[in-house]
Amino acid sequence: MLLDQSAWDLVLDNNGNWAAANAPYSIAQDVASAVGTFLGECWYNQSLGIPYWQNILGQNPTLSYYRSQIVAAAMTVPNVSKVNVIFSEFTNRVLTGQIQIIDTDGVESDISFGS
Repeated sequence: MLLDQSAWDLVLDNNGNWAAANAPYSIAQDVASAVGTFLGECWYNQSLGIPYWQNILGQNPTLSYYRSQIVAAAMTVPNVSKVNVIFSEFTNRVLTGQIQIIDTDGVESDISFGS
């Protein structure tokens, strides 16, 4: 399903049906969802997600630890073959950066965060 980029909500097509996302955008969208999932949040599989409450928020994790958690979450998405995380700035408790993914077709997609 295609999600609106600003509201992260469902989008309808011209016929009023749920719009479908296609690769490579759908893969990038799934990576963004995987990275935004808190560990234990998914009722059907509580092992998915990043341990935000347990090890990141209110803690002082290293950037390498956080990077490894993002990469691990992104690699759970089908058709993702490589992930690179670039942190660009940490100001006023907001970390900004980019997740670069390469899918199994060799297409690179970038996901910005924190802005």
